[in-house]
Amino acid sequence: MAEPARLTPTMTSSAPEHPSLFVTSGDGTPIALFMSGEASAGTRPLLLVHGTSGDHRTWRVVGPMLGRRRQLWGMDRRGRGASGDAPAWSIEREVEDVAAAAEALASRSVGPVDVVGHSLGGRLALAAARSTPAIGRVVAYESAPGRAEVDPGLVARLRSLLDDGDLDGLLAAFMTEAVGMPAAELAAFRANPIWPLRASAAPTIVRELEAALAAPAIGLGVLAGVTQPVLQLVGSASPAWFLEGAQALHARLPDGRLETIEGARHAAHHSHPVEFTSRVEAFLDF
Repeated sequence: MAEPARLTPTMTSSAPEHPSLFVTSGDGTPIALFMSGEASAGTRPLLLVHGTSGDHRTWRVVGPMLGRRRQLWGMDRRGRGASGDAPAWSIEREVEDVAAAAEALASRSVGPVDVVGHSLGGRLALAAARSTPAIGRVVAYESAPGRAEVDPGLVARLRSLLDDGDLDGLLAAFMTEAVGMPAAELAAFRANPIWPLRASAAPTIVRELEAALAAPAIGLGVLAGVTQPVLQLVGSASPAWFLEGAQALHARLPDGRLETIEGARHAAHHSHPVEFTSRVEAFLDF
């Protein structure tokens, strides 16, 4: 659901700073894509879709690893980073953004692209896969709808913080109450230079959580109709409802795999980058 706090100390991290391509979505909103990596024979371009509160920098740890053999395209979802926004927002527009990005990249590579999404980003990728053949395979980390996913009381508190203009408090409350980030990790996140960037995009948190309370466009019934190959990943140390949701979706997918990363929580792409990357590459190479 969110941008994690902890970087693996021994892992260098990097992310492109400037957009390589802007894709115009269906309502005219420009969506920024950041290219990195090197394509090798037999690999498809890989579109990376971040979760709530993040941007393309979410992939700054695993990006250099995945990019050793693949051309990567990290997107800034609408309302943050270099991408635009629109007065009338809906989760359907976000699905259209991912589909538009995939179609633009597929037209450049003469074939479908694969997609890796974290949390809500994975769910958007799954929903977009239903609408376009430009998406070949999808990897979704803890992205399936879950019964305990959104607490209406928490959403109301976050809305109140937003109305008060307390973006720092909003982000902190989201990370602790929704994501379950321990106090020590929150303190480390606050000290990270990326914190102000995340706080500036905090208004997008509220609208995405409110949409998740009633979002048939990304609900289980819709996602179960994905026919492309899907790998769902979950962390063994994450709240139980992540696994429960993934199992419910897995039971409905015609071509799905479900794997667990031992010891990981909601940010395996930061805390367990080698394991995360190996699972993704094994699936994409299959």
